Amino acid sequence: MADFTFLDRDVLRLTGEDRTAFLQGLVSNDMRKVAPDRAVFAAFLTPQGKYLHDFHVVALGDAWLIDCEAGRGADLFRRLRMYKLRSKVELADVTADWAVAAIPGEALDLPNEPGAARPLADGVIHVDARTAALGARALLPRATAMAALAGLTETGPEAWDRLRLTLGVPDGSRDLVPEKTVLLEANYDSLNAIAWDKGCYMGQELTARTRYRGLLKKRLAPVLLDGPAPEPGTPILRDGREAGEMRSSRDGIGLALLRLEALEGDSGPLLAGDTSVRPATPAGKAA
Repeated sequence: MADFTFLDRDVLRLTGEDRTAFLQGLVSNDMRKVAPDRAVFAAFLTPQGKYLHDFHVVALGDAWLIDCEAGRGADLFRRLRMYKLRSKVELADVTADWAVAAIPGEALDLPNEPGAARPLADGVIHVDARTAALGARALLPRATAMAALAGLTETGPEAWDRLRLTLGVPDGSRDLVPEKTVLLEANYDSLNAIAWDKGCYMGQELTARTRYRGLLKKRLAPVLLDGPAPEPGTPILRDGREAGEMRSSRDGIGLALLRLEALEGDSGPLLAGDTSVRPATPAGKAA
């Protein structure tokens, strides 16, 4: 029997005939791909190309639901509304009405493709649009969510969190610094978050320049920890020199923003305080 866990998320609803064009000029992915059978993962950046928010977008009837980070939906709402101008769209915070569930390792009659979606009860279920290895994700009315997931076993978020860490998948502002992180540092190019051929969007210039000019100096990577879990933000040192910085972690697995030379070579151990840090492959095994 499959397990599921309810995730702590905010949900916005976008309606109106201009919703595709409205988001298309603002976010990193191609919003023309959003459809009843396709969810899309995207990022919203500063004009300078730095991370602000990321989210899943799913289609439900004549609306799009935006599944975004808990506690930060109001900020995303405010920023999107600033760009509404004369666009024929309406935006609402519907967090109180919708639940988001993660179902690790289960496609549930869906193609094994990131973003593949279908209706479920009065909501939508889709393969995680970042990577199919994360399993499925469901957006359901809170009042009927448990009934829609009947036959599955509810668990806490620990197993899902471990899974996304071993896969090297960041979790919003737990792992990315708003107004500072560049998308390619967080591997969003390999998490289906960027459409390189979609044309202009806010922050597109820096994102493209980082890719085509090879400007990247750091990347977020899974790490194995030997010792107490370092607090996020703890410097990672090699021979007394800074080689990176810790992000989130659990049960001996974490994410760290590391200089490329720390990932590519073995010139000495990495330490975060008294904890040994070993770069790992996305499968969670030492590199």
